[in-house]
Amino acid sequence: MMLQFHDSARREKVEFRPIDPDHVRLYVCGPTVYDLAHLGNARPVVVFDVLARLLRRQFPRVTYVRNITDVDDKINARARESGVPIAEITARTAADFHADMDALACAPPDIEPRATGSIPEMVALIERLIANGHAYAAEGHVLFAVASYPDYGRLSGRSTDEMLAGARVEVAPYKRDPGDFVLWKPSDADTPGWDSPWGRGRPGWHIECSAMAWKNLGEEFDIHGGGADLLFPHHENEVAQSCCAFPGTRFAHLWMHNGMLLVDGEKMSKSLGNFLTVRDILARGAWAGEAFRLLLMKTHYRAALDYTAERLDEARAELDDHYALLVRKLPAPEPDDATVADMVAWALEPLADDLNTPLAVARLRDLRALENVMQVGGSMTAVLSRAGRDWKPRPGQAGAALREAAAALGLLPSDPQAWRKGGAGEGNDAGIEAAINARLAARANRDWAEADRIRADLAARGIVLEDGKGTTTWRRA
Repeated sequence: MMLQFHDSARREKVEFRPIDPDHVRLYVCGPTVYDLAHLGNARPVVVFDVLARLLRRQFPRVTYVRNITDVDDKINARARESGVPIAEITARTAADFHADMDALACAPPDIEPRATGSIPEMVALIERLIANGHAYAAEGHVLFAVASYPDYGRLSGRSTDEMLAGARVEVAPYKRDPGDFVLWKPSDADTPGWDSPWGRGRPGWHIECSAMAWKNLGEEFDIHGGGADLLFPHHENEVAQSCCAFPGTRFAHLWMHNGMLLVDGEKMSKSLGNFLTVRDILARGAWAGEAFRLLLMKTHYRAALDYTAERLDEARAELDDHYALLVRKLPAPEPDDATVADMVAWALEPLADDLNTPLAVARLRDLRALENVMQVGGSMTAVLSRAGRDWKPRPGQAGAALREAAAALGLLPSDPQAWRKGGAGEGNDAGIEAAINARLAARANRDWAEADRIRADLAARGIVLEDGKGTTTWRRA
């Protein structure tokens, strides 16, 4: 299956041709660990988790690197404000980030370097840039000379004037040019610092990712990902540093950027009262992490995404429908069933076209519809027409394909029974089962009033009963 992705540098969709088909290498900018992850932080993690899953289905080896920035002025400021040591802030925040992303069913990267673990590589890169005439030392700082790199601005497609207007340019007398950016800066006694040829100091943000990518993936690698907000200046500066440190190389061969995330139609802002963390979403219930993941996937990764509570509820309802199917005892297809394999391939086919998750998610719904037809009867014409296949499915095949295709997207990992009951540990399950048994006994005795009273009591507690042939199941509303 040929893969095509939109390359931010070329501004068009291109065929993905890995440098080494036996080993695909991917780098994604990770969190700066000073506070809880907000919804915008979560979007690239989910997007590139899906990408890594796709690549692993296509290639024998994939190395996915996502860094942690644990030396940064925002972290220093948080430590001063809170009186909490920097090491404690970064350790706690990194652990919170991991827990939150795990709740969104995101697999960890293969390598997760920390900036503080790559200081020697940063110093080595800066030394190379100075030796190559692309950087200069001034008053304890080292700066990249933007004018020395003619291709500066090509990645973001911005002119010099646009870049100066769009960046937070620090006015400093030691700069040769206003657009020159910091590679190394001095540290006082109260600020983290490391010894270097330019005195005790710490790295600038941009050199950190260049060094970590070089250390873990080499001078060139296949794909660099991140949010569109990083395109300029962060990724533009990464390209400049890396290509100038290693003349003749391209750094990342393909760039992928996800769009921004809005909340109720507006950019997230604490002043607007619409600033939401992943923890805020997870607090809504055991179902919320998977529902938020699905919500993200229902919008194409390059488009702006508008989060609303209603859309989260819609995603949950869609998952409810999937799990309602899977909770049944479906017939198990034969191992290596060719029809199941073709159904899975069809459902995941849209991912090859610039990671089209909305269409893949829609095809999961079609597989569910197909299995429901197998179970209760009806017409398969509409689904088969959309699929362009002449499947003659037997019961259980579409359900098995739904599970496998969903797993490739990081969806439907929960036990269906546990999902339907709202997740483990929520409420007194034994008490609910006892009430259901009491209701069944009342119905057996034809005490309809008591049976209705028990149902109403459970409904008031958010428990929905579903009567089947001789059985009653329940789920949380």
